[in-house]
Amino acid sequence: MANNMRLGAEGKPHSFSWGGTGQPREVTGRMVLGLLVAFFAVVIGVNAFMAHEALSTFGGVDTESSYRAGQVFEHDVAMAKAQEARHWRVDAQVTPAADGGAVLDVVARDASGALLAGMTATALFARPTDRRLDRVVLLKEEAPGRFRGSTDVAAGQWDIVIELSRQGDRLFRSKNRIVIR
Repeated sequence: MANNMRLGAEGKPHSFSWGGTGQPREVTGRMVLGLLVAFFAVVIGVNAFMAHEALSTFGGVDTESSYRAGQVFEHDVAMAKAQEARHWRVDAQVTPAADGGAVLDVVARDASGALLAGMTATALFARPTDRRLDRVVLLKEEAPGRFRGSTDVAAGQWDIVIELSRQGDRLFRSKNRIVIR
């Protein structure tokens, strides 16, 4: 039977040393098997940990019912076209509050630049990565077309969703991504 083991330059099996002054150790099949098993154990352990963390921190689904969202789509398109035809200008400004939160100021104007009176405004700070962190902002009308509210929000990326309605009918909706530092 032929010996297929590779030999070093001196005709001896390969060996290695841990860098100390001790004698070099011979590489055995058990050692290679142990290192291989240890390597894959670490890889599988890290994968299991990452999968557990990903599943346990997932805040929810993007859409509760995709069927219902499909039914509402045509209505949303019609509302967006009507909103565009109004040519309203809605400006929002987020400023840091003394308590560490944020103050949201909203100014709504019509196509001619006049402040919109008789509107109800709502706002939502939505965390793009986790719905559990979403914050509803109670906006109070300080003057016609001028709204203000505050909430506690952490630093990071947020989507601000602002809606204006009159007598229960939504007339304006805006969604913009901001970064709070």
